[in-house]
Amino acid sequence: MITEERVSTLIDLMRHGEPVGGSRYRGQVDDPLSDKGWQQMWAAVGREAPPWDIIITSPLQRCQAFAEELGLRYGIPVEPEPRIKELGFGAWQGKTHEELATLYDPGVLQRFFRDPMTNRPKDGEGLGDFRERVVAALQETVDKHVGQHVLMVCHAGVIRMVLAHILEVPLRNLFRIKVDNAMITRIECLEQGDEFLGHLIFHGRTL
Repeated sequence: MITEERVSTLIDLMRHGEPVGGSRYRGQVDDPLSDKGWQQMWAAVGREAPPWDIIITSPLQRCQAFAEELGLRYGIPVEPEPRIKELGFGAWQGKTHEELATLYDPGVLQRFFRDPMTNRPKDGEGLGDFRERVVAALQETVDKHVGQHVLMVCHAGVIRMVLAHILEVPLRNLFRIKVDNAMITRIECLEQGDEFLGHLIFHGRTL
């Protein structure tokens, strides 16, 4: 019996380090990395030459600046991908937890995390639209880089959405997935017809 060999594509999803201004619901506000954020990202990739064939990055500078430095250091090509920007938080963008509790009420974030489908911020991006653009970018990456090892420098929301897609997590449970600064998540993608079958290898490591 002949078994069809399926080609494996590895994708490492790396969240950016701490931006200037610290923890806040930044969304698509384009803050740069802090000194600590740079240190977190270099520590995450380690001192050895990394295994990646290509780096795909969000165009927001807290991702792209490090991606370009990493690519330059090791001779890895870098491609910006606008569809892996962070989820747009609308009226909440750039605000801290404390500021949102003061502006609205102390329970506003708890309601959002419990059911983000119906409690999204004013003018915020819908999770269905967010999923559509992230999954489209992921599918295209797999199609273009079959058999390669890809680094995707992106955001917590993007990593959550990729995991929700491959593990079939309901969107209302999206924010139950914790993603720390400079955390690396690895998935394996196998071709399956016009789509791919994704597997989680690890979540929450440095290399």
